[in-house]
Amino acid sequence: PKGVPGMKGSSTRLKLFYEEKKAIQLFLWLFYIFFISFELIYYYIYPYYGNGVITRPNQGLGFWIYIINFGLLPLAIYLIKKGNPYIIKYLYIYSFLLWDTIHNFLLYYGKDESFAAGDIVEVVFILFSPIFVNKKYFWTVSLGMVLKYVFFGVILLDLEVLVPLFIYIILSAIAFVILNRFESYIESVNKAHEELRRKEKLAVIGQMAAAIGHEIRNPLSSLKGFTQLQHENYPNTNDFYPIMIQEIDRINSIVNDLMTLGKPKIVQFSKVGIEEIIDYTLSLTKHLAERQGITTETIMERPSPPLDCDPKQLKQLFINLIKNAIESMPNGGKITITVKVEGNKMNISIQDEGGGISDEDFLNIGEPFFTTKKEGTGLGLMVSNQIIKDHFGEFYINGFEKGTLVKVMLPINQK
Repeated sequence: PKGVPGMKGSSTRLKLFYEEKKAIQLFLWLFYIFFISFELIYYYIYPYYGNGVITRPNQGLGFWIYIINFGLLPLAIYLIKKGNPYIIKYLYIYSFLLWDTIHNFLLYYGKDESFAAGDIVEVVFILFSPIFVNKKYFWTVSLGMVLKYVFFGVILLDLEVLVPLFIYIILSAIAFVILNRFESYIESVNKAHEELRRKEKLAVIGQMAAAIGHEIRNPLSSLKGFTQLQHENYPNTNDFYPIMIQEIDRINSIVNDLMTLGKPKIVQFSKVGIEEIIDYTLSLTKHLAERQGITTETIMERPSPPLDCDPKQLKQLFINLIKNAIESMPNGGKITITVKVEGNKMNISIQDEGGGISDEDFLNIGEPFFTTKKEGTGLGLMVSNQIIKDHFGEFYINGFEKGTLVKVMLPINQK
C-alpha cells in the first residue's frame, strides 16, 4: 500500500514536467518571434524607410542585446533536456530586466533626451505569464516591470515613464484575472477527477461486496455457532474459544461494512432522542474502553429535541467513531462527547486524547481501504460518511498534535 501514493506522486510530477515543458516551448517561440519582429521593424525597417538611421547598434548595449538573448537559447534547450525547465522562465525575466535596465540607463542617464524606451517582449512577459499557472512567477514579472519604470522615473526625473507604467499595471491586472481563472478551472477539473476516481473505487467495492458478502456470511454464521457450542460444552478446556469468537465477530463486522457500501439501503426516518443513541453506543463500547483505561464524559443538553433519523444507522455511525477514538488511545485517556443544538441542527462532537492525525494521513482520510491501524480495513469512515450523507448532515475531522476532534452536524427535522 505504501507504494501507491508514491506512484501517484511520480505520475503527477511527470505530468507537471510535460506541461511546464510545453509552456516553456510556447513561451520561447513567442519571445523570439516578437523580439526579432520588433527589432527588425522598429530599429531597421522603420528607420530605413523613414530617415535611413539605424539606432540600435550604436547606442546603449548595442549588439550585446542580441548576443545575450540568443545566448540564452542554447542554455534553455540544455535545461529542458536535463529535465529542469522550471527555472527557464525566471532566467529569461531576470536577464531581460537586467540588460534592459542597463541599456536604458546608458541611453538616457545624464542626457536631455526624453524617455522613449520600451519593448514588445515586455507585453509578452506580462500577458503570457498565466500560461505557467504560477503566482510567484506572475508577481516576479509584474512587479519587475513596474519597479523598472518606477526606477527610471526616479533616476531620470521624467514623467514620460508614467505612460508605460500605467499600461503595464493595467496589463498585469488583466493577466492576474486570467491566472485566477486558470487556477479555478484547474481546481474544478481536479475535484471532478477526484470525485470520479472515488466513485470508481466505490463501484469496485460495491461489486465485490455484492459478489462475496452473502457467501461469507452463511459459513461465518455456522462457524460462530459451532464455536459457541463447543465453548459452552467444554468451558474449561480451551482458552482460545473467546478469541475465536471475537475474530469471527470482527470478520462479520468487515462484511457488514462492505454490505453497507455495496448495497444502498432505504433510510427509514423516525423520531428518536440523541440521548438514547449515545447511551446505547456507550454501553456497547464500555468494556473495550475500560480494558484500555479510557474514561468517557458526555456533555449534553437534556432534554434535547428528537432527531428525525434512522436510529440503527446512527448507532452504527457513533459506534464506528467512538471505537476509532478508543483505538487511538492504547495507553488510556479520555473521550469527551458533546451534544449541542445550534439552530435547526444538532452538533455532536467526539474528542479523544490520542496521537492525532499527521498531515500526510489527513489527505487520505475517507479513501477506500486507507487505514493507519494494523488490523483496520479502511472502510469505517467511508461507512460513517455515507450514513451522514443519507441523513443530509455534515462531517468534519480536525487533527491536532494530541487528539482528534470529530464533528457531526445533523438536521433536527428532515424535509
